[in-house]
Amino acid sequence: MGMIAWLIGAGRSQSDDPIDIAGSHFKANPYPYYARLRAESPVHRTNLRIGTSPWLVTRYDDVVTVLKDERFVKQSSNAMTPEQFARQPWFLKLFRTKWFEPLKRNLINLDPPDHTRLRVIVTKVFTPRRIEQMHERIQKLADELLNHALRRGHMDLIREYALPLPTTIITEMLGVPREDRQQFHRWTNAIASMFASKAAMVYAIPNMLALMRYTRRLIRRRRADPHDDLVSALIRAEEAGDTLSENELLGMLILLLLAGYETTANLIGSSMLTLMEHQDDLKAVWHDSSLIKPALEELLRWTSPADMASARYTREDITLAGVTIPRGDTVFAVIASANRDERQFRNPDLLDIAREPNKHLSFGLGNHFCLGATLARLEGQIAIGTLIRRAPELRLAVPTQTLCWRPGLMLRGLASLPVVFR
Repeated sequence: MGMIAWLIGAGRSQSDDPIDIAGSHFKANPYPYYARLRAESPVHRTNLRIGTSPWLVTRYDDVVTVLKDERFVKQSSNAMTPEQFARQPWFLKLFRTKWFEPLKRNLINLDPPDHTRLRVIVTKVFTPRRIEQMHERIQKLADELLNHALRRGHMDLIREYALPLPTTIITEMLGVPREDRQQFHRWTNAIASMFASKAAMVYAIPNMLALMRYTRRLIRRRRADPHDDLVSALIRAEEAGDTLSENELLGMLILLLLAGYETTANLIGSSMLTLMEHQDDLKAVWHDSSLIKPALEELLRWTSPADMASARYTREDITLAGVTIPRGDTVFAVIASANRDERQFRNPDLLDIAREPNKHLSFGLGNHFCLGATLARLEGQIAIGTLIRRAPELRLAVPTQTLCWRPGLMLRGLASLPVVFR
């Protein structure tokens, strides 16, 4: 199941010196390990603590193949044999029960033709025009958040800026009442970390059920009393007379909530850390605000907020980089590695805010290209640009090596980023 694989949070490699590829220490700087895989084992089987053994694909061209080749599918039912299904761990079997059916009925987990049908319906609602209309609101919110911090002279950039900005925007777009937003963050934080340990897995399950119950109630309220929000628009949306089913609507809203702010918060936080460590680039953007767009694209490449694309499954035996991946196996395309591939990018470990061309893969590729890419770019440009414009003397309040990175397999982001304003 793609959504479940996207959330997996613990893994261990097969190297002689086992590396916890989901641990906080590894997340601080995964790039040397990815470089070694590209050079020595570009298609690499790893063992996850939870009992599965997916493949990591690390070279740019091979990652493109995984993202675009129709032999790599998103629905395990389109790839696995009955025997492979029977051998799956207990939690994957749990998520195939009726209680979690909505998690399978969203864009990230489906193959054509179901994926195509849903994407056409949702694209009519989640339009670039609707997102561009959020520009003024995003700017106002960024200024409000900064006003409080500037008066104090310090802040936790993650907790007080990078996280509340996209959280507020996506919940406002969906029509979630203000008083419920903090609860939403607790639920989604538990879900995003669900496979970091056995305890986290047990803790996440009631949080996921609570999130689904709340979202169902929100849908019922909007059916009875439509508002000018995404929930009401998705309820009304149709294509050739076809509408979203109840499970599809629920799955889509949960996907938008989970994906609507976690990666953007990672992007804002990691980007500002990078710029504070590259003062010449920070000053260049401060002097010339037009650089914010190419700078953001380079930051997306250089410090990918999503380490890996959501899971794919091999529909047949596939040979990639000289390695045959058997039918039904799980494959993760390592975006962060592809974005640093020396075969694709000149001096890939060098931050170049004017890099051209810059065909990074941070939003994916093909049928599953990120639906929220336009919103993430807009939020990133405004959030980072506003910080640089209003606080060019922003500095870290603690040594870099003491920063804590969030554990997890798929995403990469800081847990905290204490900063001071001069």
